[in-house]
Amino acid sequence: MLLPAKAEVARLLRRYRAWERLMLASPSDRAVRAAFEDSGYTLCVLMGKRCAREAADAAERYLRTTLAAYLQEQAGRPRVKGRTRRAPPPDRRPTAGRR
Repeated sequence: MLLPAKAEVARLLRRYRAWERLMLASPSDRAVRAAFEDSGYTLCVLMGKRCAREAADAAERYLRTTLAAYLQEQAGRPRVKGRTRRAPPPDRRPTAGRR
């Protein structure tokens, strides 16, 4: 498993928090909101999380723990499997095209 450099995580987390403060101060400013969302997306990609809040929390945990402790913590978490599309139940068949 490749992990990002702690210096890079710290830099991006500071950037995310700064844009978060600006966005909360002026929520109607579209440029600020776009920069905030971009910084959140970058943090998500870096930390391998689906939402910016989870990514920020993971970045904070990563920065305050040792590498071994972080890996052990991540190994103990259940993985969410991708959702698969189920077939319709046998008693309910699509009726498109039937009369």
